[in-house]
Amino acid sequence: MGADTSRSATGHGRSDDRFRTFRGRFGTPTAYGLALLSAGGCTFVALAATGDGADTANRIAIIVFGLLGAVIAWRFGAVRAIPDPTGLTVVNYATTRRLAWAEIITVRFGPNDPWVHLDLADGDVLAVMGIQRADGEHGMAEARRLVALISELGEAPEPGPPSPK
Repeated sequence: MGADTSRSATGHGRSDDRFRTFRGRFGTPTAYGLALLSAGGCTFVALAATGDGADTANRIAIIVFGLLGAVIAWRFGAVRAIPDPTGLTVVNYATTRRLAWAEIITVRFGPNDPWVHLDLADGDVLAVMGIQRADGEHGMAEARRLVALISELGEAPEPGPPSPK
């Protein structure tokens, strides 16, 4: 009775769903809401204030403070990891880093870790703040999805002794 509605026009089905962006489930909308509240609230207070302290310099300072708070909150909301067939782009608060799948050795998400950590082939450890412990089981499921992508698309080889020539 049914046509297969899970297939796209290209016939690939929903397998590309595995490449959806990793982002915090609760932290992201909360941060964006806080950014809007900070900018809007401080602007409202600055424009509505009356009395001795409501001079132009104070009004500007309150608006600038609200905008600074909004920018910081917006950066918190922007954390994510974007997978594609060739690698992973990790966007954290202050940095963005592009990784090929083969550069990622292991994924760590210990019980006390606030977010996923990647052990990289060059010895670095990179936090993936888009997969968060605060998201509970959703965060764990997203960590498992990341592990599956790494396993499928190019896990780096285990270091071993050099082969004899």
